Amino acid sequence: MRLATLRTGTGTAAVLVEDAALVEIEGAADLGALLAEPDWRDRAAAARGTRHPLDSISDEQWAPVVPRPGKIVCVGLNYRSHIAEMGRDLPAHPTLFSKYPEALVGPYDPIRVPAHAGDAVDWEAELAIIIGSRVRDADRDAAATAIAGYSVLNDVTMRDYQNRTLQWLQGKTFDETAPFGPVLVTPDEFTPGPRIRCAVNGETVQDAATDDLVFDPAELVSYISAIVTLQPGDVIASGTPGGVGHARTPARYLTAGDRVETSVDGIGMLRNRVDVRER
Repeated sequence: MRLATLRTGTGTAAVLVEDAALVEIEGAADLGALLAEPDWRDRAAAARGTRHPLDSISDEQWAPVVPRPGKIVCVGLNYRSHIAEMGRDLPAHPTLFSKYPEALVGPYDPIRVPAHAGDAVDWEAELAIIIGSRVRDADRDAAATAIAGYSVLNDVTMRDYQNRTLQWLQGKTFDETAPFGPVLVTPDEFTPGPRIRCAVNGETVQDAATDDLVFDPAELVSYISAIVTLQPGDVIASGTPGGVGHARTPARYLTAGDRVETSVDGIGMLRNRVDVRER
């Protein structure tokens, strides 16, 4: 099953994504609101609301798949290829930091980089894990059961700000910089393993298998749930593979007008233009 959040003339709506149409799920203002309902799977499968032909939907109508998660927990240094390019040892525990909902944009929206963010704006393609039920102190089996599905996120990073201190938060959560979507794919239709890619202006800069993880999705949910209760609609960004601009010699960064495509086979693609905005 594939689910998304559609921007409508009066707000947003959670939708079931079919081959040729988006079908509104009645009574669900967005996917986060739907996931908060214990019977969300049944409600989605039985969607009978307004139908929107896919070929009638503009890029601007696709919202972040979960527009306002209660929590976005990001994982650093989780792909073996990225750990190697950064010259680090494999971690014993997940490296965690936060991102806030204001950072999210839709799958085809511009990445709006403020001019004061510096000249070291980097890409980070990530597989996103979306929580479908409340989970606390979960073992691996319970953690896996709590996963509603998977999506695509680009953790666009302001390296200038990130490296001002030992704490990463300030470089990771600038408003309107993190594309997220286009859909949630449930675990019966997606298992980590397919390729994750990022391309800048048509050149592939990241390409890896989504199971090249030190800590897999169930391990991440279990570990994080021992620290903080995860709620329906919360998001875990599971880390980025090798190929980031900051690790290149010379380093390479995003600039105004660049086109960024971020994809996971079996889920979909984000397509975003980099815009630079003044204060």
